[in-house]
Amino acid sequence: MAAAGALPAEWIKNWEKSGKSEFLQLCRTLSENKSHENVTFRDIQQALYELANHVVKGNLKHDQASNVLSDVIEFRDDMSSILADVFCILDIETSCLEEKSKRDHFTQLVLACLYLVSDTVLKERLDPETLESLGLIKQSQQFNQKSVKIKTKLFYKQQKFNLLREENEGYAKLIAELGQDLSGNITSDLILENIKSLIGCFNLDPNRVLDIILEVYECRPEYDEFFVPLIESYMYMCEPQTLCHILGFKFKFYQEPNGETPSSLYRVAAVLLQHNLIDLEDLYVHLLPVDNAILEEHKREIVEAKQIVRKLTMVVLSSEKTEEKEKEKDKEEEKTEKPPDNQKLGLLEALLKVGDWQHAQSIMDQMPPFYATSHKPIAIALCQLVHVTIEPLYRRVGVPKGAKGSPISNLQNKRAPKQAESFEDLRKEVFNMLCYLGPHLSHDPILFAKVVRLGKAFMKEVGTSKKLNSEDRMVKFQSDGNKQEDKEKMEILFSCLLNITDQVLLPSLTLMDCNACMSEELWGMFKTFPYQYRYRLYGQWKNETYNSHPLLVKVKAQTIDRAKYIMKRLTKENVKPSGRQIGKLSHSNPTILFDYILSQIQKYDNLITPVVDSLKYLTSLNYDVLAYCIIEALANPEKERMKHDDTTISSWLQSLASFCGAVFRKYPIELAGLLQYVANQLKAGKSFDLLILKEVVQKMAGIEITEEMTMEQLEAMTGGEQLKAEGGYFGQIRNTKKSSQRLKDALLDHDLALPLCLLMAQQRNGVIFQEGGEKHLKLVGKLYDQCHDTLVQFGGFLASNLSTEDYIKRVPSIDVLCNEFHTPHDAAFFLSRPMYAHHISSKYDELKKAEKGNKQQHKVHKYITSCEVVMAPVHDAVISLHLPKVWDDISPQFYATFWSLTMYDLAVPHNSYDREVNKLKVQMKAIDDNQEMPPNKKKKEKERCTALQDKLLEEEKKQLEHVQRVLQRLKLEKDNWLLAKSTKNETITKFLQLCIFPRCIFSAIDAVYCAHFVELVHQQKTPNFSTLLCYDRVFSDIIYTVASCTENEASRYGRFLCCMLETVTRWHSDRNIYEKECGNYPGFLTILRATGFDGGNKADQLDYENFRHVVHKWHYKLTKASVHCLETGEYTHIRNILIVLTKILPWYPKVLNLGQALERRVHKICQEEKEKRPDLYALAMGYSGQLKSRKPYMVPENEFHHKDPPARNAVAATVQNGPGGAGLPASLTINAAKLEESTAEETDKLKEKTQGAVKVINKAANATPKVTTSNGNSASNSKIIKEKDDKEKSGKEKDKEKKEKTPAAIPEAKALGKDGKDKPKEERANKDDKSRETKEKTPKSDKEKEKAKKEEKTPKDEKSKTVVTNAESKFAAEKEREKEPSRERDVAKDMKSKENIKGGEKLSVAGSLKSPVPRSETSESEREQKRRKVDTHSSPSHSSTVKDNLCELKDSSAKHYINHTTPALSKSKEREVDKKDLDKSRERSREREKKDEKDRKDRKRDHSNSDREVPQDSTKRRKEENGTTGSSKHSKSESPSDSPHSNEKEKEKNKSKSSGKEKGDSVKTEKMEKSSSGSKKESRHDKEKTEKKEKRDSAGGKEEKKHHKSSDKHR
Repeated sequence: MAAAGALPAEWIKNWEKSGKSEFLQLCRTLSENKSHENVTFRDIQQALYELANHVVKGNLKHDQASNVLSDVIEFRDDMSSILADVFCILDIETSCLEEKSKRDHFTQLVLACLYLVSDTVLKERLDPETLESLGLIKQSQQFNQKSVKIKTKLFYKQQKFNLLREENEGYAKLIAELGQDLSGNITSDLILENIKSLIGCFNLDPNRVLDIILEVYECRPEYDEFFVPLIESYMYMCEPQTLCHILGFKFKFYQEPNGETPSSLYRVAAVLLQHNLIDLEDLYVHLLPVDNAILEEHKREIVEAKQIVRKLTMVVLSSEKTEEKEKEKDKEEEKTEKPPDNQKLGLLEALLKVGDWQHAQSIMDQMPPFYATSHKPIAIALCQLVHVTIEPLYRRVGVPKGAKGSPISNLQNKRAPKQAESFEDLRKEVFNMLCYLGPHLSHDPILFAKVVRLGKAFMKEVGTSKKLNSEDRMVKFQSDGNKQEDKEKMEILFSCLLNITDQVLLPSLTLMDCNACMSEELWGMFKTFPYQYRYRLYGQWKNETYNSHPLLVKVKAQTIDRAKYIMKRLTKENVKPSGRQIGKLSHSNPTILFDYILSQIQKYDNLITPVVDSLKYLTSLNYDVLAYCIIEALANPEKERMKHDDTTISSWLQSLASFCGAVFRKYPIELAGLLQYVANQLKAGKSFDLLILKEVVQKMAGIEITEEMTMEQLEAMTGGEQLKAEGGYFGQIRNTKKSSQRLKDALLDHDLALPLCLLMAQQRNGVIFQEGGEKHLKLVGKLYDQCHDTLVQFGGFLASNLSTEDYIKRVPSIDVLCNEFHTPHDAAFFLSRPMYAHHISSKYDELKKAEKGNKQQHKVHKYITSCEVVMAPVHDAVISLHLPKVWDDISPQFYATFWSLTMYDLAVPHNSYDREVNKLKVQMKAIDDNQEMPPNKKKKEKERCTALQDKLLEEEKKQLEHVQRVLQRLKLEKDNWLLAKSTKNETITKFLQLCIFPRCIFSAIDAVYCAHFVELVHQQKTPNFSTLLCYDRVFSDIIYTVASCTENEASRYGRFLCCMLETVTRWHSDRNIYEKECGNYPGFLTILRATGFDGGNKADQLDYENFRHVVHKWHYKLTKASVHCLETGEYTHIRNILIVLTKILPWYPKVLNLGQALERRVHKICQEEKEKRPDLYALAMGYSGQLKSRKPYMVPENEFHHKDPPARNAVAATVQNGPGGAGLPASLTINAAKLEESTAEETDKLKEKTQGAVKVINKAANATPKVTTSNGNSASNSKIIKEKDDKEKSGKEKDKEKKEKTPAAIPEAKALGKDGKDKPKEERANKDDKSRETKEKTPKSDKEKEKAKKEEKTPKDEKSKTVVTNAESKFAAEKEREKEPSRERDVAKDMKSKENIKGGEKLSVAGSLKSPVPRSETSESEREQKRRKVDTHSSPSHSSTVKDNLCELKDSSAKHYINHTTPALSKSKEREVDKKDLDKSRERSREREKKDEKDRKDRKRDHSNSDREVPQDSTKRRKEENGTTGSSKHSKSESPSDSPHSNEKEKEKNKSKSSGKEKGDSVKTEKMEKSSSGSKKESRHDKEKTEKKEKRDSAGGKEEKKHHKSSDKHR
């Protein structure tokens, strides 16, 4: 406003014209503005001051000013007073100035305005000197003296009222008046009149009278209704402050040292304050101690508390302890002498007692928080006030059923707080009072319980209102606005309740002395809160509350101290007493106690069991707090989850997880928080904490996940639930029913079952691709395994515990799982599988009920119908999981069937059932025999065992029926399973890639399932399924699969291979089994025809002997792969292959030389890794020991299979042809063609001695060009040829069988039963017998026989050879590849050894060796070519062996039987050894060549035909001898197909042949005729035997003995 600034200079200049009117206008507007009174007042003051100032300065004349002021005076009533103020200020200002003119101007202005301001006002405000100069007073000095006198009289002189001693009658009457009986109709007004009369009559001092009234009131506190109105009326006669001063004076009187203020005085003061007769501020200043002193004391208490804490945590030596204690005692004595009397607190207590909450609150606000209530009387007074306030509401909603409770009377005081009738009232008043109480509610446990019950009642109301809202959707009576309001009110109330819990209830519980009832009461309310709120409260309680108050700080320290004391003494033996102590401590301070206990468990895992046992005395609230503390400990960000080496999970985490599992199983603790924590960690991509879930599920549900399961346990796991529980786990798991139900409920109530599964399934890859970045490979593998195992375990738990409805409701269909949730297929099927099983069984039950047909046929039909209903949508759903071309080879139905079945569906573990039933029988017998057991317990135990036994038998029966139904279903389905629109090979690829490999590493049971399923598909004679191909692909090259596994996957893969090998070994062990289970099955066809082929030409089947060759090949390949992995030096390769080898130990290695090769390699690992990688060292040592113990069960190669290469070729061809069916026939044709080219004699020789192998291979080498073309074109020809082959083969097999039933079978049996040295002699004997028989039967002369034989043989042999060798060339190639390097080495060694042999034998040996050596010299370049060529047919993993085999084959047909290379030798080493050996052998062979030439000349004289045969015979014989000697000396380097058994036979054969040739060729021709006549059908194997026997017969005794000796030596 304008007045705020100075008056404008223009106004003064033009005063008469416009200035005056402007000024008046300004003053008028200011006076009219009534809205801001004080502002206006200042503005007018300012305006008048400016005007007067202009006059003083001389800018304006005084008369002009006085004129305008006379107009202004009328604007306001107090204008004259304002003007006087202005004059007063100017008076002071001008009196200080030295300029006299300004003072004069001022005086003139005041004189001019005297008529405007009254004299009295001016006398009050102006200086005496100024007044004198204005003429208002005569003398200023006199004026001053007079004013001093008046002031003294006014303020300092006491009026002479009569005091008590002077006028005792009046006071006596006064006291009598106040002290009379007030029960009648005497009123305060009446008494007041009397008092007034007494004052007047006796001239009493009114203040003293008031004092006496207060004194009497103090003594008669019950007459509030009388005294309060009396004092109130009396106060109208006094100054308002008098009462307060008198009270203050009374309080002062008691402030002396050791003075104690009486409670009656506090009460009077409180009542007067409550009736507003005095102001608290006025009285507060009279009270001691001052606020600063209170603050100091509070700080001191905090410091002391901290010192106590420090003392408790310090380690004090015993000598110091006693001194400390004495000092403390002294201090305490000093303290107890004189507690100063705190009047403020006394008044506060009185206020609370009379119910004056407002004043009490304002006193408490002036003190530190909880300072006032930390004094017990005040806390109790406040509690009493709360009791009264909540009474009506508590009576209505809080009293538990059946409880009476003692009602609390209301305060007889209208000014007390209003009692709470509703929860809203509670919020307004009571919650506030409770907040001031804080932890000191602990002084009144009953009030604590009441508050908690009210909280419970409120939560109940909230719950019902929510229900009503959700149910009464139809009811629209209440407007939405009201509902919204109610909802908001409820929310506010709920948050208030949480605050009260946090600030009052929990801290109070802390200070209560182990009150378990309060803990349980509190849990009654807490359990209605969601766990998120509860945990939040616990967190505040543990981490903040304890620091808010000195008392709580002390309690925390004492609790930790006590906890340490208990934990130091806790052992398994004193669990009970320690548990009781822990329980006591935990009722009040669970968070602190558990925090300490958990910290100990993390350090010492041996505490877990005693701690878990000792927690049985806890309250429900404490268990809940424990759950929170566990989660907090797990989530501790400061703790490292990995050990320092970064390869293993920290032990603290493992300990906590283990503790979790044990404690959650044993006690009814809510799991939701823990499960949600794990889910949140998974969402955040952290899989460490899955360890917790794994432990919890294992302990609570009894589902164990371990890779160390024995085969018995695994077998039990394929049965029903009861069998699993009894025989499937390491620990005997009992009574998991309740705990698993709790776990299930927690998962379902919080909808965590499926999310956890999906998160785990996704996290498996997350471990590798997201988490695994910086982590050690070993740790990544561990985490992956942990994630996977937990998924399997958790899925298993859900499968066995969720009902069908729960499962179907929660688990989406397979396509949604895979495509929307991106669950890996194996995990998705794993989760869905139980759903299909549940669903099918419920459908089946429905159909059974609907129709009562009881025949097995009907049942099966219904089962199949229910399968179709359930699985049809699955078949449609799986189509989206893979590319369309996948379904060209395998049908969606097959895929779904494979993934939806389990071991339970395929086989009944009868052995397991029998084992468990027998165990129970033994148990029952033991119970009977036990004399000490009381009879009733005996009876109980026996009943339990019997019930279990019945359950198991019932379960077995049920499973048996189920398996039969499933097999029926599969029988019907199988024709549509494998479509093989491309090739059978491709079908097998898809089957392995999409079904077998993903599932066999999923779990141990799945590994067994996969092996069984393959066998089942074979047994069902499934069209287009080549069992041979399938097994071959599984065993052929395991390096890649092994290298890509984690540790546990390797173990499962090992189990899978073990089961596959078990099947193969069973077939390999016995011809009858093989014939029965494989003989006529389409899976063992060696010709892969188009898909429409119906199955069974016997000639196309792989015969038993050939199958044995194949198995040998597989063993060899396994060895090669194992050695490769062991030699890589890679941690993963070595670890995984050792795990796999340990798992397949029962069935591999079976062949001695392979076992030795492995043993050497593993020994090397042991040496290399001892210091570097101790875990690998441990694995290798373990395997090495087991391998040694298996050694006695290994057999030499020739016992494992008869080394008849053609047979092997047949299969090798089948199996090895990589791309598919087309390649096989091609190679066969080539072989056939080659065979036809060969001369008759050659065919003969081959037939008799090498059974075509050499030729096959030579030809394979020569004809590679043909091969490549024929691969494309000659498939059809080859098929025809192959069929022919197979027919002839089958003929031979029959023959072979006949002969093997007699002596031929004996060597086989002996091979298994006896040492190598004994066998040859016995075999020879057998062969001798046979040759004698044949001799007798064949009377023709040698020459004739030989000729006849050749003539017959050439056409037939060529035919049969095409047959045999077609298929077999491959096999031979395969075998040769594997054999060659060691064979060369052996040759050389044999030569050495033979040089030492005496006499004629030496000559024959030398002669026989002649042929191979020069050949091997010349054939280096050829060998290379052949290697390349044969490689085109060989599988990549064996190319190196193939190369070398070729040259060997070229060297000599006989060499066919000599050892394979051990896979352990690398190629370069092999070559070096070869060269050395060759060099040596060349030198010796030159000497022998001369002798050989002589031999040849001799032979020529005998027969031109036999001429060709003999050298090869002899070479062959020599080679074979070399082979056996090599194998006996260097059996480590033997290859799978060499077993001494066959070598010996060959040796004998060779010996007898050579001697026969030299001495009695006639016998040979006889034999040849004989054999030629049967050559069509005869198996090569049998022919050899007959030959051997004849030769041995005809040979001279000496020769034969020498051979025996030499062969023995070599051996």
